[in-house]
Amino acid sequence: MSKIIKVIIPAYNEEASIGKVIAEIPDIVSEIIVVNNNSTDTTAEVAKKAGATVLFQPKAGYGNACLKGMEYISEEKTKPEIIVFLDGDYSDYPSELPQIVAPIIENNIDFVVGARVKALRESGSMTFPQRFGNELATKLMRLFFNSKFTDLGPFRAIKYEKLLSLNMEDKTYGWTVEMQLKVLKKKFTYAEVPVKYKNRIGVSKVSGTVKGAIFAGVKILSWIFKYSFKK
Repeated sequence: MSKIIKVIIPAYNEEASIGKVIAEIPDIVSEIIVVNNNSTDTTAEVAKKAGATVLFQPKAGYGNACLKGMEYISEEKTKPEIIVFLDGDYSDYPSELPQIVAPIIENNIDFVVGARVKALRESGSMTFPQRFGNELATKLMRLFFNSKFTDLGPFRAIKYEKLLSLNMEDKTYGWTVEMQLKVLKKKFTYAEVPVKYKNRIGVSKVSGTVKGAIFAGVKILSWIFKYSFKK
C-alpha cells in the first residue's frame, strides 16, 4: 500500500524558482502545498499555475510558513502518513524526494534529513555562515545528545503523527534545529540521506545578509542550549 505524502514549501519572493521546484517533484506526492510568505512578487500565481495548493501567510518567518502548512493539513479530511519539507529556491533536487522518504517507507524510520554533503554540493552553494552554523550546531548536538546528525538541511521528511507530537513552535530560522532537537529528546528513530545541492536562484533571505546570518545563528544556538539544560 502506497503512503500518502504531502509536501510543504515555504516561499518568499521565489517567482523565478518555484515553478521549477514544483515541476520536478515526483508524482508519488499527493499534494504540493506552497505557503506564500507575504511575497511581493508573483510567487503565488506561478505556484498555482504549476499545480500547487497555495496558502497565504502574511506573518514573516520560515517557521510561520511551515506552521501554516501544517494547520491546513490538520483541517483536511484525509491525513497524510508522511510530510516532506522542501525549500522553494531550487537549491535542492526535488527529484531526490523518493530517496528522502525511502527510510520511512522501507525501514519504518520516523524522521529523515537530506544531508548536503560536501562531495555532492555545487561550489558556492553553501555560504560560510551556513557551513559554520551547520558544523557548530551538529557538533553541539553530538556533544549534548550523542546525535549523529551532520546537517540541518531543509529537505526533510517525517511521519505526520510524529510531526504533530513535536509541538513545533519556532516562527523563524530556528525551525529546522528545533525539529531535530525534539526528535532527539523524544528518541525518535532518524536517518540522514546524502543529497545534491546547487546554487539557489536569487539571493538567500538568511545567509545572503549579515543580519539574517547572525539572527539565524542566534536562534539555532538558543534552541540547542535551551534543550541542553532542559530536563
